[in-house]
This record gives sequence, C-alpha cells and structure tokens, in this order.
Amino acid sequence: MNNIFTELKNKKHKRYLGGMDFFRYVGPGLLVTIGFIDPGNWASNFAAGSEFGYALLWVITLGTVMLIILQHNVAHLGIVTGLCLSEAATQYCPKWVSRPIQISAMCASISTSLAEIIGGAIALEMLLDIPIIWGSILTTIFVFIMLFTNSYKKIEKAIIAFVSVIGLSFLYELFLVNIDWPVAIRSWVTPTIPKGSMIIIMSVLGAVVMPHNLFLHSEIIQSHEYNKKDEKQIERVLKYEFYDTMLSMIVGWAINSAMILLAAATFFQNNIVVTELEQAKSLLSPLLGNNAAVIFALALLMAGVSSTITSGMSAGSIFAGMFNESYNIKDIHSKVGIIISFGIALLLIFFIGDPFRGLLISQMVLSIQLPFTMFLQVGLTSSHKVMGKYANSKWSNVVLYSLAIAVTLLNIILLFGI
Repeated sequence: MNNIFTELKNKKHKRYLGGMDFFRYVGPGLLVTIGFIDPGNWASNFAAGSEFGYALLWVITLGTVMLIILQHNVAHLGIVTGLCLSEAATQYCPKWVSRPIQISAMCASISTSLAEIIGGAIALEMLLDIPIIWGSILTTIFVFIMLFTNSYKKIEKAIIAFVSVIGLSFLYELFLVNIDWPVAIRSWVTPTIPKGSMIIIMSVLGAVVMPHNLFLHSEIIQSHEYNKKDEKQIERVLKYEFYDTMLSMIVGWAINSAMILLAAATFFQNNIVVTELEQAKSLLSPLLGNNAAVIFALALLMAGVSSTITSGMSAGSIFAGMFNESYNIKDIHSKVGIIISFGIALLLIFFIGDPFRGLLISQMVLSIQLPFTMFLQVGLTSSHKVMGKYANSKWSNVVLYSLAIAVTLLNIILLFGI
C-alpha cells in the first residue's frame, strides 16, 4: 500500500515539475511581443480605428495568425541549428541571395528604430514639453547606454510589467465604452478594404508582423540552456517554445485589437480622425481621470524605450550574422549594427515634419520588406541540409509560402495603388 501511495506521489510531483517547466521557457515570446505593442502599433491602430471604425480588425487577426506561424517556425531554426536567421542565411545561402535580404532587413530595423525613438520623443514632449528632436536624441542616448552596459536587463521585467499594465488598462476599458460587438466580431474574420485604407492596412500589418522580430526571435530563443546534440532536450525546448509563442502572440492580439476597438467606439463614432498620438490619451480618461495624460505618456515612453532596445538587439543580430557571428554586445559587429540602426534613424528624424505620419510610413516599410524575410526563412526551415529531420513538412511549406505570397500581393496592391 505504501508503494502505491509513493508511486502516486511521485507521479503527482512529476506532473507538477512538468507544469513548472513551462515557466522556465517563457520569455523570448514575451520579449518579441513588446515589439508589436510599440509606438508604431499605437499610431497604426489608433489611425485604423478612428478613420475606418471596426473594419480593419481583420488585419490584426491575420497578422497574429501569421505571427504565430512565422515566429514558431523561426524559433525552430534557432533551437535546432543554434544559429540566428542572419547567421543561417550567411552559412547556407549564396551571397547574392543573403546579402540583399540582410541589408533590407537592416533597413527595416532602421525603420523600426525610427518609430520607437519618435514614440519616446513624443512621450517626453507630453511629459516635459521637450521638443521632438531633443527628445529623440535623449531617447537614443539612454537606450545606447542601456544596451552597451547591459543594464537594460535589470529593469527589463519592470518595463514589460508596466507596458503590460497599460495594455490591460486598454482591455479593461472595453467594458466602459459602447462597443458594437456583432460588428466587431464580423470584422475580426471578414476582410474588407475600405477606400483609401491600403496605407493603414499595410501599416497595421507591418506593425504586427515585424521582420526584425523574426531575426530577433531566432537569436534570443537560444538563451535557454540545453544540449543541442541531445534530441530529447531539443524536443522539450521545441514543445515549450510553442506554448510561449502562442500565449505571447494572443496577448498581443488582444491588446492591439483593444486599441482599434476603443478608437472606433470613441473617435470614429464622433467623426474624429487621430492625427497625433497626444489625442489618444483621452482613451484612458474613463479609467484614470485627470492623470490619464501622464500615465499615457509614461506608458508610451516605456513602450518606446523597451521596443527600441529590442530593435537595437535585432540590428546587432542581423549585422553580426553577416559575419557569421551571433549577437554579443561585446563584439564589434553587434555594436556596429546597433550604431547603424540608431544613427540613421536619428538622422532621418531631423527631416520628418509630421511625427505621426512618420510612424505610419515606418510601419508600412516593414510590411514591404517582410516578404523577403519570409521567403528566406521558409527556404531555410524547409531545407533538410539545414534542419535535418526537423525540416518543414509539405503542408507547413504550403501554409508558409501561401502567407509569403499573400503579403507580397498586398504589397503589390499598395505600390500600384490598385
């Protein structure tokens, strides 16, 4: 009898440990999620909701489904090969294929950094009345120091927690405004392209499915300590990575959707088109009262700083990968990648007259680059030479290539104004 009780106790203990294992592997997905609740997303979502109501919610759904599939796929590349996407491209692709894509990915990273820095600058203007240019310089210097000293790791959890609280605030506010839920539910699953909406559609899509995040996820997923030659350990990391990615992307879907819903229920219903982020602070007024502007600005600042950090890391990873190296802030190539991304982004900000419009266009640029990264990624993860027995199945390839073709067609429609 004692043996039976001991065996049951051991099984219960193993199940408990198995459940706790999940928390050991949570992290990379959440870090990537920060990237798509950044200032660029805020601008794109508020513009979408205020100008087109609920009509563009389907873009968030499409983007999130794509994101789960793509991030899960690229994480497999990092786990199985021990290489980030940029390193794998250098090792397994001819230079005439890898270099143009890597350079375009660096351009996407610059575009992302531009949006994140502008977001931080707008927040500083709201809080301290600092001009956008000086706010951009201060934001860039601050993030440089955090990255180059690795001090960001000390406050990373606090930043994620703070931004998450604001995201939950947006979700909570859904119960305080009059949402037309039947229309919203249909809009989540029914694609429509209202007249004049293509730039916003591509901005929202580019803000959700960000090419630099694909490079980043393949890099940071390797932060888990495991034996890359032990198939059982690889299988375990692959298993929990999917849960991490799924949970994180669904959280991002909910927060991005909430922004569009709130903008539709408040601004669109009153025929007010959001043309600057400062307008959106009124969304928090029902929850936070007179402190809404301060809390909104602080959240925007935290979102800007945290996402600029991830943008810098991805730029360092992409550039170091060109030299067949992984991201390491002590390495010269990683440092140069960060400097290129932040330096050019800051220079471009000096020539931007309308920061809000700059945010929207920067997200559209990400969407234009996205197909190149997608085709590169699928080509690598479908190769048995690269992935061995973990290469994509035929059905996986059909889905992945279909997504890449769909994004390409959307870009063609945008570029040719169809």
